[in-house]
This record gives sequence, C-alpha cells and structure tokens, in this order.
Amino acid sequence: MPVTTRLPALLMASALLAPSLHVNAADAPPPSHHRPSGYQNNYIEFQPRGLLDLLKWKRDASRDDLPKPPRTPIPTVAPDAAFIQANARAGVMAMQPAITWIGHATMLAQFGGLNILTDPVFSERVSPLSFVGPKRAVAAGLTLGALPHIDVVLISHNHYDHLDDASVRALARQPGGPPLFIVPLGIKAWLAERDITNVVELDWWQSHTVAASVGAVEVVLTPVQHWSGRGLNDRLKTLWGGYAVFAPDLHFFFTGDTAYSKDFKDIRERFASRQTPEKGGGFDIALIALGAYEPRWFMSAQHVNPAEAVQIHLDVNAKRSVGIHWGTFELTDESLDQPPIDLAEARRAKAVADADFFVMAVGETRKLPKRPR
Repeated sequence: MPVTTRLPALLMASALLAPSLHVNAADAPPPSHHRPSGYQNNYIEFQPRGLLDLLKWKRDASRDDLPKPPRTPIPTVAPDAAFIQANARAGVMAMQPAITWIGHATMLAQFGGLNILTDPVFSERVSPLSFVGPKRAVAAGLTLGALPHIDVVLISHNHYDHLDDASVRALARQPGGPPLFIVPLGIKAWLAERDITNVVELDWWQSHTVAASVGAVEVVLTPVQHWSGRGLNDRLKTLWGGYAVFAPDLHFFFTGDTAYSKDFKDIRERFASRQTPEKGGGFDIALIALGAYEPRWFMSAQHVNPAEAVQIHLDVNAKRSVGIHWGTFELTDESLDQPPIDLAEARRAKAVADADFFVMAVGETRKLPKRPR
C-alpha cells in the first residue's frame, strides 16, 4: 500500500506524549499512572518514537516488500442470524453464552442476559479520513442493522481501529434506545461532543454494575500496556485498558489493544478470590489481541505477538481464549493471515491445546458452556 494511503496507520503506530488528566480526591495523591502531562503505563514509560524511526520502519518495509499478500483468504462464514436474534430474546435462564466475531476487535458477546459489543468498528476504513488509510480486507461479520439490541458497549481506547465515530453514532441511535457505553477516563467528553450521554467512565480497577435480568453483571476496567491518541496533539490524554466482566453464567476478559506486561499477572491476582476452583475457576473466555506485531523493534511496546498472547492466556488463567485484532485491517508488516500460523507454533511451545486458544472465522458464532453455579 502506498505510504500516502497508510499515513493514518502511521499516525496510530507512532507514540508520543500527553497532557491533562483526572485526579482523585483533593486530599489523596493521584494513582501512579496519572501524570501531570497525561497517563502512563504501569511497567514502562511509554516514550515517543521519532520521525526517523518511523521512516526507517517504512523504508525497511518498502525494501522488503512488506506486508506480503495473504497466502490464503481470511476465513469468513455467513452469520447465524437466527440464533443470534433468538438468543438475544431468550431471557436469562435460556440465553446461551456465545461470542460472534464481527472482525478486528469487534465481538458480540451474549451472556448474563446482555448483548455486549467490544470496540465497535463497522466502517470501511480506520482513519480520520474516509478516503485514505487502512481499508477493511473482509466485510464485517454482522452489519449494524443485523445486530440485536445492544445493551452495553465496551471501548478499550480511542485509536481509530477501536473507536469509530460513525459506528458509535449509529449504535446510539439504535431502535429501543442507546446502549450503555463504558469507557476509560477521558473518552466520555469525546462522546458527549457527539450527543452520546449514556456513558460510564472508569479508571483502572474501577467497576460498574450493570443491572441485568440475570442479576448484577460487574464490569471492571483493567490496566494493560498501550497508549492513546487520535491525532498529533492528544497522545496519552485519555486512558486505555482491558475489561473483566463477571456475570453468573460467564466470566469474560477482553484485552483491548496491548503489549505484554506484568499487568496480566496482576489481573489474575486481583480476581483470584472470585475464580477459585470451588467458584468455577478462571475466566471462561478471554478475547486476546493477536495481530499488528511486526516489526518487533517498533511494535513490542504496544502490541503483543502470538507467543506473548499465549502467555497472556496463561497469566490470566483463561479456560479458553480467542485471538482477535487480526485479518481485518492491514496495519503492520506481517501478512493478514500470519497471526494464526504463529499462534499454532506458540501454542505448541507452551503445550496449550488447540481448543484452548483458537481463532474464529469472521461472522462465526461460538457457543460457550455456562459457568457452574
């Protein structure tokens, strides 16, 4: 792809500084990830890469003719619309926990009597401009019109491939009323500028309880290692994170976008008391970012590779994990179909069963066992 068409992706990939932030009560010091100039990660100081590094990356990619075209088409299937809609109306006792991959980091999760959507992106491009930037390689597995009524939207951070203006506006206009948008600090104001006000904003480790027919469903924003920014002047001004969601019938984890860090062992320790064998064990399903990882010298501080994704699966004590964030938008130097190949090798290296960390076809629905009560 010519450099001009990849410019928004380059902006997303280049990490720089940040400004203002939220603080706790006036008499308490702010958390360590709150800084006078913005937010930071727990275990590294995310530093900007300069223009020379960016140009080196693009020069090397051009010299090596990267990314290579995929060797095989990205797998897609027709969505099981009848099941999805019936499941949405089934009621708490009859609802079958299930996930449907719409593409990239967008997943429809049905559990706890709720229809939950992660990082909704339905547009053709992930870019500040509609005519340039990374373009969708495969159609979304479900259209906005084919979705059931969405109860909750989880936004991990504000990069264009995770927070899409047109998509959140459309969801806010859905028949039957808007979903509840749960977002990291700083994104509530961005949504308010678009007249989206049914929003809960969280800091790391803060939680919000959603009333559902199944009872309380708790949503916790967790730390991950990443960054934020939609332009050159707002880097690190809003927070980023993953989500742990606890419902009686399913414990669910979503990494959002992340590099590998000790945060994932912290997450396991934080929730250990509610995930003992007597209480059903660890997370029933984890959505773990898998793609956008080459070249490592540029990407390792912000995106995991498949080997690190498998380590996250182990760190958070997930019973099953699914790889997301691949096969949809060409963002970095690996081929669109490379992540599942590297995942297979990483599973073998860690003796993780194929069924315990899998990938899905775009449009595919996976039914999940209910958590024992």
